[in-house]
Formats: sequence, C-alpha cells, structure tokens
Amino acid sequence: LGEERLDEPVTVSKEATEYSYINECSNAGFEAGEIVTVRDLFYGTILPSGGEAAFALASYTSGNVEAFVSQMNQKELGLSETAHFTNCAGLYDENHHCTVYDMAMILEAALDNPFCKEVLSARTYTTSPTTEHPEGLLLSNWFLRRIEDKDTGGEVLSAKTGYVAQSGSC
Repeated sequence: LGEERLDEPVTVSKEATEYSYINECSNAGFEAGEIVTVRDLFYGTILPSGGEAAFALASYTSGNVEAFVSQMNQKELGLSETAHFTNCAGLYDENHHCTVYDMAMILEAALDNPFCKEVLSARTYTTSPTTEHPEGLLLSNWFLRRIEDKDTGGEVLSAKTGYVAQSGSC
C-alpha cells in the first residue's frame, strides 16, 4: 500500500462494526457509516487492536475479508508450512495459528516499511476529525505502555500486542 493512499477515505461498513461486536473484539471506536482515512484504520488496527478497523482495512485492501485472509496465507515472507490464518483480527480459531518464528518474520517485514514501523512504534495517535468524532479519536496501545511502565520498566521499540482468552496476552 503506497504512502499516497494513506489519506484515502474509507467508509466503515456496518458489517465491520457488527463483526467486531459479534466476535467481542477490542474496538478503535469507529462507527458504521463513518468516513475515515486508511491511515486511521492502520492505527486503529494496531494500537487498540480494533476489530472494526481490521475488518474495514482488510476489505479496503483486498475487496473482502476472505480475500485478505487468503493473501495472509501466502508464504511470501518465508513463513513455516504450519502457519495458517482464518481471520483478519487475530480471533481465536483452532485453525488460526503460527509459530513465534512466523510472527518474527511478519514483524521483521513490517519494520522494513517506514510507515508500518511508525505505527508499530506509536504509543498514542489521534485520528482525523470526522462528523461522528469532530476531535478525532485518541487511540492508545495501553498493553505496550503497560509493558514499559509497570511490567519491566524497559523500552519497547515496536510491537503488536494481542489478547485472546485461550492464550492470554501475546
């Protein structure tokens, strides 16, 4: 996805917000019908693990979520043969899995992209103003901040954190 496309408008679909609600995802706070930028969807996917943002971004980039997941399963990054994804939001599914090595390869590829590195390194971000959110939404990666502030006192250069009940914090 080119830098020139980051400010393109995307309408968050009702399907995206319903997907997030039905699957009890974390949310960025975007509403059905809200017009946001691709950049805002990236930050909404990464910082608060917004399910509606991930769904909207997957639909935008690939036409639909199923096509996006199919692209995720291509082995272009040198992922192991056991890596297999079933959804765009990291939801638990017996058939959705990969190794620590696979995640390291994905993160390494993402960090080679300056914009992805910027997003994965952010602690907070305020989205563009919209009719629904005139001040924008303040997004925060509180897991990342907790790791630095309370758990270790160390500095995390970049990461994508996650949580599902079956595996806990990742």
